[in-house]
Amino acid sequence: MTSSRPNDSDISTRVFVRRVIVASLFVLIGMIGLFARYGFLQVHQYDKYQTNAENNRIKLISDPPSRGYIYDRNGVLLADNVPVFSAVISPDEIEDPAYTLKLLTPIFGLTDEEITDILARIDKSKNDPITIKMDLTEEQIAQFSERKPFFRGVSIQTKLTRVYPHDELFAHVIGYVGRINDKESKKIAEDEHTKALYAGTDLIGKIGIEAQYEEVLLGKPGYQSVEANAHGEILRQLDTKPPVAGNDLYLSLDYGLQMAAQKQLAGRRGAIVALDPKNGDVLAFVSNPSYDPNPFVSGISSKEYGMLRDDIDQPLYNRALQGLYPPASTIKPFESMGFLHYGIMGWNDTIFDPGYFSLPGDSHRFRDWKKGGHGTVNMSKSIIMSVDTYYYKNAHRMGIDKLHDWMSSFGFGKKTGIDLPNEKGGIMPSPKWKMDTYGKEWLPGETISVSIGQGAFLASPLQVANATAMTAIKGKHLTPHLLKRSEGQAPVTIIDKPDGVIPFNGTEADWDRMHTAMEDTVKRGTAKSIYTTRYRMAGKTGTAQVKSIAQGKSYNKAAINSRHWDHAWFSGFAPVDDPQIAIAVIVENGGGGGKVAAPIGRALFDYWILQRETNPITPPSDEELVKIRATKREAIKAKIAKAEAEKARAKAEEERKKAEEAKRQEALRKQEEARRKEAERKAKEVNKTDRA
Repeated sequence: MTSSRPNDSDISTRVFVRRVIVASLFVLIGMIGLFARYGFLQVHQYDKYQTNAENNRIKLISDPPSRGYIYDRNGVLLADNVPVFSAVISPDEIEDPAYTLKLLTPIFGLTDEEITDILARIDKSKNDPITIKMDLTEEQIAQFSERKPFFRGVSIQTKLTRVYPHDELFAHVIGYVGRINDKESKKIAEDEHTKALYAGTDLIGKIGIEAQYEEVLLGKPGYQSVEANAHGEILRQLDTKPPVAGNDLYLSLDYGLQMAAQKQLAGRRGAIVALDPKNGDVLAFVSNPSYDPNPFVSGISSKEYGMLRDDIDQPLYNRALQGLYPPASTIKPFESMGFLHYGIMGWNDTIFDPGYFSLPGDSHRFRDWKKGGHGTVNMSKSIIMSVDTYYYKNAHRMGIDKLHDWMSSFGFGKKTGIDLPNEKGGIMPSPKWKMDTYGKEWLPGETISVSIGQGAFLASPLQVANATAMTAIKGKHLTPHLLKRSEGQAPVTIIDKPDGVIPFNGTEADWDRMHTAMEDTVKRGTAKSIYTTRYRMAGKTGTAQVKSIAQGKSYNKAAINSRHWDHAWFSGFAPVDDPQIAIAVIVENGGGGGKVAAPIGRALFDYWILQRETNPITPPSDEELVKIRATKREAIKAKIAKAEAEKARAKAEEERKKAEEAKRQEALRKQEEARRKEAERKAKEVNKTDRA
């Protein structure tokens, strides 16, 4: 029987067929899986991927509002918005921000300090566009445009930035805006509504009116919904909601009076505050020296800020609002009304002034400013001639508690409530204040010092001006304010009339007699150098002692450092029969109030009453402002360069001294070494001789 065994060809064919079938099954299974996945994505995951695709294609861009403008009472623009070209980076479109910024540095002139700040902001907000450089030059824009394809996520945008046309003139009132810092950013992020308001906004009010009315000036952002390609380039606009501009603010300040006040303080350290006694309007508010707020908007350089911070004359210090000085004799009219109120003295009651006062049982003499005294003195004469002894004696009778309470009713020792942040309330001393502050008992002699506005008594120029205004309107209480009105979406309520009365047991005739005494101070008293017949003026001088004088010694100005000279004060109002302006002037280390501060007050009264309507001071034209600003910026650059050169010189001198000292020490070391060797040599010789 013959067996039938498959040949090699048949076996190969069957193996091939089986492999084809298996491979086909794998392909079929794979196809089924792919179709199943495709179906799942198309049906079940459609909404998810459709949304992602739309998000990649559709972008929502914040449209920041225009910040409200700020004007003076007559419409002079004090804070402007100017369009500038800014470089903006979108962190979510950039893989390596640090490397990108490094490449951008030659184009935009970024400093290491700026790069560090930008990277810190990117870390905190990776989804929001960040301005990396403001106010680009044409050259910078041209250089970037040539290289734009290499910088995905970086764009040039037109943005509004804040500009203060009058530089330092209103700096201590208007303040400035600046970049939102970490602390502010965290506070904004705490509230979703607030966070939405600042969408796309880089700047925030830092100090002054800009900070006080931040919410009113800010406005509300809008948005643009746009279609973008894969490179983030905008193809078309889909939807838009326009932003709502912030409120415009009209302040009570008068440009002409502000300029006149600043000119009067030129080259001096001091402050001037002028108020309308009838409604609390702040007419002028000057602190000198001042500073240009514009560099703070885009970020002031560390060198320029250091120059301002380290300036011995402290231009950043708001003397009108925060400067605290002994008010000196400016308080005597207010204090005299207290003597009347408590029945300590009447208008015709007198004391005898021998030129000093001593507490009962004490030999120490509190001296009057006039050696030998003023003789017989009544209340009017005490004001006209500023008789210290009158106040020593009657304040002692009155007692510190009553004196404290009465002077507090004129606003001393507490904030006035002006619409500016960071006001200081000063110090109206009392036994309680001393115990709380120092843990010590009040001494009778301290009452004597306080009675003439010295000792621990400290007040701001604003407080003195406000108390003077209250005297002008016969004891009515005022809250000074800068905002006159606002225009826009959110009106602001202000108090523009007296809101209370000082409790006084006297009559209106007493206030009239006080006005007469202050008028006579100008006619024939300590301020007689400024008397005029063109209108009736009431005033009070003051000379605040800075450096104490030992008992029995006299004041020798020539022997004292000028920084320790007396402060010069003047306060007053005019016209007496219809007060339109109340003023306080202080000149630091100026000397006598009658010689230095009073003429400044007279000049400002003249402007307000005689010149304002017929020949007002007007602001420069835009072209003139540009020239003025350019000149000032060059002066600042020169000052910085001079300061840097001085630092370099000082450093070189220090290094030279160190080198000389090192050389001297080395010479001493060598001398000591030579002496040691010589001593050793001699010792060896002695030993050798002894052995011999």
